[in-house]
Amino acid sequence: MDIFKLIYEHDLRLDQLKERHTDRSIQDVSSSLEDFLKPDLTYSKFYFTGTRIHDEQFGLNTLNHYSKVMESIAEALKRYRIHTNGTYSQLSEAVEHAEIGTPIILSENETVTWDVEELTIDSASNVGHKKEAIAELLKTEDLLLYKEPAHNGFDLHLFSRDNIYRDFFYPLKKLVSTDFRFFSINGKRIRSERKFYFETWTLDRPPHGAEEVFKQTVL
Repeated sequence: MDIFKLIYEHDLRLDQLKERHTDRSIQDVSSSLEDFLKPDLTYSKFYFTGTRIHDEQFGLNTLNHYSKVMESIAEALKRYRIHTNGTYSQLSEAVEHAEIGTPIILSENETVTWDVEELTIDSASNVGHKKEAIAELLKTEDLLLYKEPAHNGFDLHLFSRDNIYRDFFYPLKKLVSTDFRFFSINGKRIRSERKFYFETWTLDRPPHGAEEVFKQTVL
């Protein structure tokens, strides 16, 4: 049986991705009323992962329904063009060929100006080391997708300025069956490894913040 988890975080402040100076004498601080009233820019992030529970295989691509999950994710993102190292018309192809940490940029534009190398994450780093570059990209309508290592395969990590949760929810809900269980998880409440892998010890009583999606579930 597949346990699929969509972990989301919304209303994250974009300025928290920006580097902050510790010396207040060089901070870029404005006390103008205009800046004070300007709304904070926010972004969302989505983490796609899963477990093939009876075989104890961890990683999105270990799921028996992996190809169908990718079709559902691609359906949610169908209005975007794929930009990465290589030319791919299908998201599943781009994901399959991308190296861990190589960005896949999704844009409604035919061309993008983002530097793939600048956004690439090496094995000694994580997304936190690319705060400035990610923040600049997220100021636009473009999305940023990474493959991330899992115990037995890989997961997917998506950054978006807009909350596009609904776009994923309905295509993925169609996959729910006796051998595909879908959990929607508030990432702000799942902060420990034990809670992240709750399916290994409390599948039928998930922790607070993890809600199972059924065929009749609606937003």
